[in-house]
Amino acid sequence: MIMPNLGGKETFMRLREINPSIKILLASGYSINSKVAEILKKGVQGFIQKPYRMQELSNIISETLNKSNS
Repeated sequence: MIMPNLGGKETFMRLREINPSIKILLASGYSINSKVAEILKKGVQGFIQKPYRMQELSNIISETLNKSNS
């Protein structure tokens, strides 16, 4: 959720403006807090907490891609 010049929420909102049906997976070194929960409610399809193993990342990417946009 912390990036130079642009935060996770702002990035999410800009991506949604460009493509409303984009599937977004949020990766964070922090646990689910109020900021993350807010973005998840806005339509992020998946969340993975860092650090993660490659198999975990592979699984969550597959799950995210297979979710329908609702």
